[in-house]
Amino acid sequence: MRIGVPKETKVHEYRVGLVPAGVRELVHHGHTVYVESGAGAGIGLNDGEYQAAGGEIVADADAVFANAEMIVKVKEPQPAEVARLRPDHLLFTYLHLAAEPALTQGLRDSGCTAIAYETVTDAHGRLPLLAPMSEVAGRMAVQVGAHCLEKERGGSGILLGGVPGVLPANVVVLGGGVAGMNAARMAMGMQAKVFVVDKNIDRLNELDIAFGRELDTLYSTVDHIEKAVANADLVIGCVLLPGATAPKLVSREMVRAMRPGSVMVDVAIDQGGCFETSRPTTHAEPTYVDEGVVHYCVTNMPGAVARTSTFALTNATMRFVLALADKGYRQALHDDPHLMAGLNVADGKVTNRPVAESLDARYTPPQEVLGI
Repeated sequence: MRIGVPKETKVHEYRVGLVPAGVRELVHHGHTVYVESGAGAGIGLNDGEYQAAGGEIVADADAVFANAEMIVKVKEPQPAEVARLRPDHLLFTYLHLAAEPALTQGLRDSGCTAIAYETVTDAHGRLPLLAPMSEVAGRMAVQVGAHCLEKERGGSGILLGGVPGVLPANVVVLGGGVAGMNAARMAMGMQAKVFVVDKNIDRLNELDIAFGRELDTLYSTVDHIEKAVANADLVIGCVLLPGATAPKLVSREMVRAMRPGSVMVDVAIDQGGCFETSRPTTHAEPTYVDEGVVHYCVTNMPGAVARTSTFALTNATMRFVLALADKGYRQALHDDPHLMAGLNVADGKVTNRPVAESLDARYTPPQEVLGI
């Protein structure tokens, strides 16, 4: 198969779809990999390293899309990339379509086959291609939250861990999944007072066993969220409904009740965000103030630590990329129902039920579209 790796074009996005080791593995399997010149430059991977791995360097994105059958990316295609997609293209990347009706329509109009990293599952119901970036985003959320609490960033001037004689900050994490657990771990490591809110009792038990009395857990109700948020210095939203729009757990009224200079970090912003006051931001302009509260809602948080993120992502995606390339996407999807769960758009139709429901679009089962 001919595989293309374009340079990412989203604002301050330096990750890349494949590292040289991944290119070497694909070439070893008999495939051809076209890499846009400079695709890995943002994380210190030069064209020579990709060439040494067997990749073919091409001048620009037009050449990548013209030559490739499968496009391996990191972030959702930007408008210029959507315009390059053809019916014979297989797109493998993060899509987060539940919050992107225009992008969804663009993919449908292109006729391409689009598989989203974030809806691929495993035998345990987990999301193996979202997990590494959730780990990164959860850990980053505490770093950026601590920075935003500093006075010059608009925060209230609170040190997350306090000092002897001065209380630490209150950190509330909404959602106890992969991102939430990593956020809690980092916040506890910085000696903050940490609360995790989740509606899954089993998950709360697991967190309690893992962290003991260092962590406080709360069952998710409107009352518990309202009270926890009102007393929080930093709120981190890590709620996820696979493929679907994130629920708005924190209302504008709750935000208004927070102390001025408090901070909210919405890790769920890729899926629409879990705060009513959230709106997408970029690494160029990451924050804004609403109701007196600093909001950090960057849609590609892991892009800020692009080298770590890229290697972690390639470790997770590589086996799926190989399966798609070695077998062809129809056979690969037929053989692996968990990969099939990643199919979001094919033949102009929406093939993921949560995405279709979020967009109020007609859902077509993937097996029907693919004839398998």
